[in-house]
Amino acid sequence: MEPELIADYQCVTGEGPLWHPTEQRLYWLDIPKGHIFRYDPATGQHEQVHEGEPIGGFTIQADGALLLFMARGAVKIWRNGQLTTVIDEIPDERNTRFNDVIADPVGRVFCGTMRAPEHPARLYRLDLDGKITKILDGIGTSNGMGFTPDRKQMYYTDTPTREISLFDYNQASGTITNRRVFVHIEDAGRPDGMTVDAEGYVWSALWDGGCVVRFRPDGTEDRRIRFPAKKVSCPTFGGPNYEDLYVTTAGGDNKAENGPGAGALFRVRPGVKGVPEFRSRILL
Repeated sequence: MEPELIADYQCVTGEGPLWHPTEQRLYWLDIPKGHIFRYDPATGQHEQVHEGEPIGGFTIQADGALLLFMARGAVKIWRNGQLTTVIDEIPDERNTRFNDVIADPVGRVFCGTMRAPEHPARLYRLDLDGKITKILDGIGTSNGMGFTPDRKQMYYTDTPTREISLFDYNQASGTITNRRVFVHIEDAGRPDGMTVDAEGYVWSALWDGGCVVRFRPDGTEDRRIRFPAKKVSCPTFGGPNYEDLYVTTAGGDNKAENGPGAGALFRVRPGVKGVPEFRSRILL
């Protein structure tokens, strides 16, 4: 399970890796620079395909386009390098940006924000018709999310509290209720991005912890994989059979402090499989 360096763009905040099953390529971000990158494991080629305003996260639409969640609460569709606006801005989020996001089984998107100078972070839900609703407030930093295999519960990360929560999730309505603690991170790292594998185990990247931790469904630790980077930001499964774990890192603008692999994209083959992430189905 030794991490393999795939690409090093020295990302300030490498984040949001997501496997595109139609293209058989991996996409990921450098949030503050508004860069989108992609990697083709069949050829070993990787490239930057977009530069613009900060992008906190993205989903893949049913038609293969990328749905970008950006600064000021903007939501835009990226297709072949062209942007189409879904939401121009959320007035309450003009001084901040989206952070981690995830599509649900129906195609809605749960989309979190960073805190703003005047208010804490939040979690929104973007419905299929483009309507956006605030569903959680008073958050430190809205971060990684995932669903249990039975689709009846949703994981949610609030980084400063060092907690990953578990909610009951209603697929028909898109509501989340009955919040409780799934795991509290006791060591130096703070939970950031996450994913859920085919066995229902949770993989959480530890920012400032230099590792990804796999948790059993009961919240106990199963294993951890260390990386040559202090700020490990997000894992996702990809590859033809979802046997590859891709992991982003941050801090590439200061490798002396954050490690030689800071800001790079890595691949690990952990011996377990992931599952495809759900696609968003937001209509203009």
